[in-house]
Amino acid sequence: MSIPHFSNWVNGEHATATPVRIPVINPATETPIASIDATAREAVDAIVTSCLETFHSGPWSQSDGSERFTVLSTAARLLRASVPEFVELETRQTGRPIREMRAQLARIPEWLEYFASLARVHEGRVTPFKGPVVNTLTRLPLGVVAQITPYNHPLLIATKKIGAALAAGNVVIVKASERAPLSVLRLGALFKEAGLPDGVLQIINGYGYETGKFLCENPRLARIDITGGLGTYRAIAAVAAQNMVPITAELGGKAPVCLLPSLDVHQAVKAALFASFIASGQTCVTGSRLLVHADIYEEFTALLESRVRALRVGDPFDVRSQIGAVISREAVERCAGFVQRAVQQGGRVVCGGHATNIDGRGFFFEPTIIETRPDSDLACNEVFGPVIALLKCESEEQVIRVANGTSFALGASVWSNDFAQAHRVAAKIEAGIVWINGHHLNDPSSPWGGFKDSGMGKENGQEAYESYTKVKSTVMNYGVPPVWFDDEPAEARYG
Repeated sequence: MSIPHFSNWVNGEHATATPVRIPVINPATETPIASIDATAREAVDAIVTSCLETFHSGPWSQSDGSERFTVLSTAARLLRASVPEFVELETRQTGRPIREMRAQLARIPEWLEYFASLARVHEGRVTPFKGPVVNTLTRLPLGVVAQITPYNHPLLIATKKIGAALAAGNVVIVKASERAPLSVLRLGALFKEAGLPDGVLQIINGYGYETGKFLCENPRLARIDITGGLGTYRAIAAVAAQNMVPITAELGGKAPVCLLPSLDVHQAVKAALFASFIASGQTCVTGSRLLVHADIYEEFTALLESRVRALRVGDPFDVRSQIGAVISREAVERCAGFVQRAVQQGGRVVCGGHATNIDGRGFFFEPTIIETRPDSDLACNEVFGPVIALLKCESEEQVIRVANGTSFALGASVWSNDFAQAHRVAAKIEAGIVWINGHHLNDPSSPWGGFKDSGMGKENGQEAYESYTKVKSTVMNYGVPPVWFDDEPAEARYG
């Protein structure tokens, strides 16, 4: 059976297909649903050159905020009208349940609306410069920026990055994950319809270790923005540093879910389910460590086991399915490896622990809870799948110590009905995002990014917008005379 091919989006149209093509696999059925280009280095370099010409010619970089507002707002409206189409694409290419996709994608246009508004209202400022001098600070676009996006939230993460970069006036090259590129590719035509000039948004495809590497090694980039693993960052950081290209990097996490004794146990279990199993555990802020206070531990564990065993793993297009596929066979094997090592290290499998399938097909893994130690492999390293560490903590102090005991510091949540304790614990947790009585909560206005091995820089908010700009200082002198080298200088000022 033939499958459709979707070539790169370059200069306002789909380019001629490359000789080498990459299949896109539906992880719930193991069948190919499309193919995409495998873009070679020469083509990547040519696209960067074209983008530099587009940036310097100024159809977008020199446009004013009101023009960018209009285009991004129109794109948001078009995206909102197309949500059902994008839901189908995302469900098919990621294997995530359609109930999740409908809820998540309904909000994505808000990111374009937010950054459109920032483009319209963001103001420069005047510093308190000493003397008869006016010093204005203005923000200018950086140039050509590269964005590397992942497979777990293809449309959301691409839209977050694209919105911020376009609002600031940059030319953008997106390299979407080869595992889930179809929804991102669809954005090309959508932005063109919204009025974005051709060549301002380029969307290219290929393997990360080839096309992604080629793109990030180009010395003419003004910024690289990646969401991925620590290995991805390490693969490009040295060359980027040599080229003096700054990087924004969101690199994963090992989020603790801190469940404190004042919490109702039923509420605690609901919190754990939501934090741990959305997207089959394939998010950077998955609640992959359940830190449960000893006062509620036994009752919590018994109820959690019964609820996890009852979760419905099934066809992502079935609205009753609660747990979908993981992205690939490699992901299944990675989950199984974590289970095996956890058992070897003395862990107890409370429930789950095995690969599964639907009618003999698909990359599925059972929702899994393993009682283990804080220093175990499972409790310290990112699984990126539905395999969750359960940890008993004897005190508030131990909860904090265990929460801070890994090299990751992206997200964390604190659950308590004692607000004094909740704020006290939250203040001591090392993480870029700490939720109190919530998890996975996200908004375009709220900066998103971590500390330590979880990366650097922020998505969302003014922080993201400003990271895509450079500050220019203009100093206007209206009263300091240039008399320094007069024979008898009066009112001479140096500095």
